Amino acid sequence: MSDTPPPPPQQPPAPGPRETSPETHVIDFRAAERLLAARDPRGALRLLDSVIAAHPENTAARLLRARAFFASAQLRAAELEFALVLEREPDNAFAHFALARTHERSGRHEQARRHFRLAAALDPQPEYLAAARFEK
Repeated sequence: MSDTPPPPPQQPPAPGPRETSPETHVIDFRAAERLLAARDPRGALRLLDSVIAAHPENTAARLLRARAFFASAQLRAAELEFALVLEREPDNAFAHFALARTHERSGRHEQARRHFRLAAALDPQPEYLAAARFEK
């Protein structure tokens, strides 16, 4: 028997930069959706940054990021993201509605009214129609 103590257990290497792939971006996107639903918009934004950096053309990721900006009261950033979505998808009723809510929250009621009406014209959902306040 030897009098030398056994060597200490080896520690795992410190985590380095996380490798990303299309699969990790999908996982991050889905996790961001869950975080936003759980009312953690800042957590969602952290995950979406890498997704959008890798896929800047992904409108769904940009729309989710716009919603997260809105939920965290970053209204100017939300407005810019919603506007970018609408440049790519001018017939996206939800993006018009969400941009209208952003304008409304910023006190720009005329701009809000225009987008509420566009949302209602594109998709006559009761919520959109009520917000558009069409006169009879």
